[in-house]
Amino acid sequence: MSKDSTASKTPAIVVGLSGGVDSSVTALLLKQQGFDVSAIFMKNWNEDDDAGYCPAEEDFADAQSIAAELDIPFHGVNFAPEYWDNVFSYFLAEYKAGRTPNPDILCNKEIKFKVFLDYALSQGAEKIATGHYARVKEENGEFFLLKGKDNNKDQSYFLYTLGQYPLSKTLFPVGELEKPEVRALAEKFQLATWDKKDSTGICFIGERDFAKFLSKYLPAKPGDMVTPEGEVVGQHQGLMYHTLGQRKGLGIGGRKASKAAEKTAGMPWFAAQKNLSNNQLIVVQGKDHPLLYSQHLSASQLHWVSGKAPAAPFQCMAKTRYRQADQACTITEINKLAAKSTNLNTETQTNCVVEFDSPQFAITPGQSIVFYQGEICLGGGIID
Repeated sequence: MSKDSTASKTPAIVVGLSGGVDSSVTALLLKQQGFDVSAIFMKNWNEDDDAGYCPAEEDFADAQSIAAELDIPFHGVNFAPEYWDNVFSYFLAEYKAGRTPNPDILCNKEIKFKVFLDYALSQGAEKIATGHYARVKEENGEFFLLKGKDNNKDQSYFLYTLGQYPLSKTLFPVGELEKPEVRALAEKFQLATWDKKDSTGICFIGERDFAKFLSKYLPAKPGDMVTPEGEVVGQHQGLMYHTLGQRKGLGIGGRKASKAAEKTAGMPWFAAQKNLSNNQLIVVQGKDHPLLYSQHLSASQLHWVSGKAPAAPFQCMAKTRYRQADQACTITEINKLAAKSTNLNTETQTNCVVEFDSPQFAITPGQSIVFYQGEICLGGGIID
């Protein structure tokens, strides 16, 4: 897009065209609505491109094909250096510290709605658009982040770090649709991606052996899997390979119950806690084991969509993982912290304490808790 395109009669919108059906239909809808549409493909990963793990080349070709079908300008931009510095380095640091990060959330904040947004605006765009299942509403000059119409695809959980400025410059056209409607539109207008499988996970991991991938960047440190009573029941290859609540992949499914808990014989094993000082993974049998549940948590690196924290105590709904049903809770405390620099470049230095109405399964440090009031996403933070 040329910088003088702002002089055109219709608003200029740059679509982040990923090569998937959602962003394809996003571009289609905006063109149908009369916007001056162009598209950009973001490449965020350069490492091991030749190993066949990241489908960036195929996705680029699909995005290019869609742009040609819709007759809109298209080009690719490489944001891999920014991704490495602002997302992947944090991803590695969190795993090294024994936590389980969510890089998609940070990628949205640091790349798609910061680096990409700034780039698009510098090229003369008025706004950007992506294929996220979420909505933006403006009311009296304030912008609200809303859940997508499709409850099964709502992606507001991944977007809670967006503030007033990026929301004022962003469109989410497919957020008003159900996923089957999106595919039906793509098929109706014969878009090449209409039946393309949805991407899973983050691009640089792809369909690969996660443990093998992570071991390229962090040294594995094997240790014991132990019961809460201290009985060794297996070996782990590294705490970083496990997340709380994990059932599959522990490799101890055929073992008998621990000596201290014969009544759980035959029940599946779950990862319940990590003992970092002893490099031990605490495992328990049965999904109802009390060590798998907690009714409170603390979170830091808070971000509020409105830019203002609510006054505690504050009752709302929250989820501690994507696709979890909203859970009733009370934010009992919001505390100011001493200012410090973090990889997240957070605007606020606060933490909060959250009490749930009922115990929650496998609350995981490093993941995000996201707060809601009805369909409005209020913001969230990183679970400590």
